[in-house]
This record gives sequence, structure tokens and C-alpha cells, in this order.
Amino acid sequence: MTSATSFELGTDGPSTILAGVDDSTTSLRAASYAAGLARRQGASLTAVYVARVATLAGAAPGGASLAAAQREAFTEVADDLRQRAVETGRELGIPVNFVAAHGEAFTEICRIADEIRADALVVGASMKAGHRLVGSLAVRLVRAGRWPVTVVP
Repeated sequence: MTSATSFELGTDGPSTILAGVDDSTTSLRAASYAAGLARRQGASLTAVYVARVATLAGAAPGGASLAAAQREAFTEVADDLRQRAVETGRELGIPVNFVAAHGEAFTEICRIADEIRADALVVGASMKAGHRLVGSLAVRLVRAGRWPVTVVP
């Protein structure tokens, strides 16, 4: 028997939900679904935005200005998503945390899910045709088999 304060995956419902967000329609739907789920379950919600790192931006001619522009774009998108997450949490009366990271989305979402001890993940379905063949983020998270994953169209 576990104590009331110990962590256990798969209890009566999720207590910590991670939602992967970016500026796509499907990810914003996923965030809305995750917020509603968090409200109904009395869970906390962590919205995670991951931007891919452009590794060669600094090496190319004019790369420093390109890298600066990419950092600025990342900050603008992250700030906008953070503001939306906070407003949604306030409207629904749920705790919402926001995490912005650089890197590969699958790797960062898995890392953050482990750190916050998420017991449910919600992501939007990929709109890219190529992902049907090679696998989207959602498919990779499902195949990892570490958390229940809800994919929102």
C-alpha cells in the first residue's frame, strides 16, 4: 500500500497533465482539451513549447543575425503561448505551468514529463503529410509506452 503523498502512475485519474503546444491549430485544440481534462480531474496542467534548435545558424554567413532572429521569434511565440496558458488557467481555476525549451520535441517532452512526473500527455495530431509515413511526435510518444497519450485532431 502506498502513502497518500507518494507518486504512482495510473491512479484514479491524472493528477499532472502535460500538453505539448505550439502555434498550430491541433496543438491549441489539444491544450484546450487538456485544460478541460485538468479542470474535471482536479489536476495540474503543464503546457510545453519546444522549438527546434538551428544548429548551423551561427556558422553560415550572416548566421549571427539569423540566430538572433530565431531567438527573438522563439521568445515571442513562447511569451504569447505562456500568456494564453495563464489566462486559460485563471478562467478555469486550474494551476497551469508553462515550460519553453529548445531541442527535439520528442526528447524534450519526454524529459519534462519525467521531471514533472506527468501521468498523462495530450498532443495535437500532426498536419504534415510526411509524418504519416515516418511517424509524428504523437506516434513516437504512444510507441514510447511510458504515459497514456491523447492525440487531439
